[in-house]
Amino acid sequence: MSQNLRIVLIEDDDILRMGYESLLSDVEDFVVVNAYASYDLAKKHLEADHPDVILLDIQMPGTNGLQALPFIKKTLPNANIIILTVFDSPELVFEALTMGAGGYLTKNSSASKIIDAVREVSTGGGAMSTNVARIVMHSFQKNLNSPLTKRETEILDRIANGQTKSQIANDLFIDQETVRSHVKNIYIKLDVNSKSEAIKTAKEKRFI
Repeated sequence: MSQNLRIVLIEDDDILRMGYESLLSDVEDFVVVNAYASYDLAKKHLEADHPDVILLDIQMPGTNGLQALPFIKKTLPNANIIILTVFDSPELVFEALTMGAGGYLTKNSSASKIIDAVREVSTGGGAMSTNVARIVMHSFQKNLNSPLTKRETEILDRIANGQTKSQIANDLFIDQETVRSHVKNIYIKLDVNSKSEAIKTAKEKRFI
């Protein structure tokens, strides 16, 4: 087995992709085998690239990162995948981790954190940004008897953090009508009539 860690980047932002490529190529035992602007461009070549570690963006044209995850794991079961994204919602974090991602970093992570994360996942460890680790810890502290579904909890959490329905819809890749439907169900389950009441009740009962 080669001593160099073989890395593939899948990131649609040209500047970021070139930045990551430059950063990782400068590390002595790393070799960036290929860098792609989307999973759809990468998929035909991944097997031949034979990467040890894949840095994968979530929001990309065509097949997004979360949709790509199961296909990558099926094609390359031994490759370690690090999600590198601007999104740090609990829903996306848990979805990515349960689908086989070995790490989850936000794009404001430092250069040293990204390099450390590549090394960590390649030896079987997990790598997370501080804010992502906090999300994971916080989820364990929630009331497990909540009547809300995971999606409803995620939406109410985002509402409590000041997000609008359109922002929530964009971030979670769903339409606004779906968000409205979830909000209606939240009000019914919590027996409340307003956003402020829903947030207050949910916080008091540790549902969010």
